[in-house]
Amino acid sequence: MPQGLGQLSGLDAGIIGLYLVAIVALGLYASRQSTTATDYFLAARSSTWPTIGLALLASNISSTTLIGLAGAAYASGIAVYNYEWMASVVLVFFCLFLLPVILRSQVYTMPEFLERRFDGSIRLYFSGLTIFLNIVVDTAGTLFGGALMFKLIFPDVPLWQIAALLALAAGAYTAAGGLKAVLVTEVVQAVILCGASVFVAVFAFEKAGGWDAVMAGVDAQKMSLIRPASDETLPWTGLITGVPLIGLYFWCTNQFMVQRVLSAKDLNHGRWGSLFAGLLKLPVLFLMVLPGSAAILIYPNLERPDLVYPTLIFDLLPVGIIGIVVAGFLAAIMSSIASTFNSASTLVTMDFVRRFNPNVSQASLVRIGRITTLCFMVLSVAWVPVVENLTDTLWQYLQAVLAYAVPPVVALFLAGIFWRRANVAGARAGVLVGLVAGGYLFHGVQVSGSIHLHFLLAATLLFALSLAAVIIASLVTAPPDRVKTETLMWTRADFDAETRSLKGQPLWQNYRVQAGALLALTAIIVWLFR
Repeated sequence: MPQGLGQLSGLDAGIIGLYLVAIVALGLYASRQSTTATDYFLAARSSTWPTIGLALLASNISSTTLIGLAGAAYASGIAVYNYEWMASVVLVFFCLFLLPVILRSQVYTMPEFLERRFDGSIRLYFSGLTIFLNIVVDTAGTLFGGALMFKLIFPDVPLWQIAALLALAAGAYTAAGGLKAVLVTEVVQAVILCGASVFVAVFAFEKAGGWDAVMAGVDAQKMSLIRPASDETLPWTGLITGVPLIGLYFWCTNQFMVQRVLSAKDLNHGRWGSLFAGLLKLPVLFLMVLPGSAAILIYPNLERPDLVYPTLIFDLLPVGIIGIVVAGFLAAIMSSIASTFNSASTLVTMDFVRRFNPNVSQASLVRIGRITTLCFMVLSVAWVPVVENLTDTLWQYLQAVLAYAVPPVVALFLAGIFWRRANVAGARAGVLVGLVAGGYLFHGVQVSGSIHLHFLLAATLLFALSLAAVIIASLVTAPPDRVKTETLMWTRADFDAETRSLKGQPLWQNYRVQAGALLALTAIIVWLFR
């Protein structure tokens, strides 16, 4: 690693400090009108499409993403970008089929939707699982990635203390203002994050000798998105099966992300915002993945892949620019942490507290949400040392945990929205089979090594087993009441009615035209880097 890495000039430190103070102040200012549960947890359902799109990007691009994408590209190649472009495909699917049903239900949380479609036990299971994943995967992983960066600046400060300060900075305005404060700050943070990423990419390619030098100098296999079935990192079989499943969970059912869309002022803004987020995900290849490829030529012997992104920042960027880029990195950390804190507190408050005490006042719900946020701050910081000792790369940790935990949830949502016969018995069977099979596969693949199966293929197998359990158990028991399916399913009739309504809309406002253009652009990028 280059000498002197992590040293900040007074100018850089001043820029970072100014950003931190400004963003916390902005969040606290935005929090002043959050008085009801709808205000606090869903920003009064008044969000417009630019806010939703930028907030989705800011929530998704965390320190885990910045460090993980560059580190994975350095260690194994750009195939890691498959998770990013797949988001565009998944979000198109979301807008076409799931979003109309979800917004029509007027729910606060995604587990609440499962309760209406099935029953309360499924809601509690999914809510508990989401809270667990929010803390041990999303927040703890983000805090670890952020602390890893700032550990280079403050080498004598323990990692957990750095993580605690980051959690406190984001948790302060999240606890005060809820989703409205989170959305306002995320819009600013998304802009800063994208600008900072441009600086890193430009300087990395310049140091490596330019675009042509990187394309020619890095091993061709590492510059290919489509890998053979025997590839240990991301086989093409896992790309077309496991990656979409993880994407469906993350973008379509995870409260952490969907809460932004639930705050939309209407269905159009929810769709436009989601597709805008999908569009914003495409440049990630050039801004966050390929700089890791350039680092192969610049730093061929880094001791750990997760050090690629911090090394590029502190070794290549000039004074002043370092401050801007570190502020962008801080923006990624704070926006992601704020998102997970807010979604987890929403789940606890609405899926547990209000469910078991429906007469609780609006003021009490807001107060409980704030207290819950503070509790999650402590829990996520406590999990950071566990993340540090579990894995070699952040990206491996993130995707592997999701692969064994979320396929049954995807099976429940897809069966519930597209198959009228799916019932409570089927949902419970799907959950039970998923838990048992997931535990067995996780132990056999990740712990004992007795099963040789890529985690993406394990996710596919879990999904198939859970879906089969849902179908079989539903068919051998009584069908659900019609009230359970009347408004909580996608139907062809709804689609046809929507087709007629879209005929009077300008093409540039037609979300189906937008979705087609997004898919075409995605296909071009994948083809060029196949």
